[in-house]
Amino acid sequence: MSCRARLLAGGALIVAMLASPGLRAQDSISAAETLLFQTDHFKNVASAATLRYEFRKSGSAESGFDDSVEIRVRTADGAKRASVVFFTNTRNVDFPEVVRPEGNPVLLYFLERDIREMERLTRGKSGYFRKAIRLALARSARVTQTQVTHGGRTLPATEIMIAPYLDDPLKDRIGTYAGKTYAFTLSPEIPGGIYSLHTIVPSPVGGAKEVPLIEERLWFVRIAR
Repeated sequence: MSCRARLLAGGALIVAMLASPGLRAQDSISAAETLLFQTDHFKNVASAATLRYEFRKSGSAESGFDDSVEIRVRTADGAKRASVVFFTNTRNVDFPEVVRPEGNPVLLYFLERDIREMERLTRGKSGYFRKAIRLALARSARVTQTQVTHGGRTLPATEIMIAPYLDDPLKDRIGTYAGKTYAFTLSPEIPGGIYSLHTIVPSPVGGAKEVPLIEERLWFVRIAR
């Protein structure tokens, strides 16, 4: 089983949609998909380590909050395993452990939670959001080279951006959330490969100075061994 097919086995699999036979019959694996789902993000992570991320939600639609996410990497029964503590206390989201991870599962945990939130906010169906994200990553993702700063160092990075609902013929069903954008910033110099994951639903009023309706960002803080 591929790393993409393993990552959320037993959950509501966003990975399964990315391997859709219908899509793969007409599209080769895109650069965005390769970077996100077919790259060994854990090649620079030892068999015993904890990756710590911070998370912030803000915006005008509802109350924001700050929280944390941890990916705990351990070896048991001869296999590397990754478990997650996604938020703390009452906000904690339950996700399954990943056995023999190659890609960093924090990406799929982030997307799975995002889909649940889009269901809650719009009353749309999870399948619609998964399909839209899948198609955007396969066909319309913008991949650019950039730099990030971490620990006082400037590091090479790649940013992948999608707007999965913007041109969808059914976008009117989710109203102002149709303008949502996703940005994934990766760097091979960051343990676990993922520097930040960022989504924005722009203000329906428009204008660069307007507060977004919802903005969520997860970013790497440190690794503990």
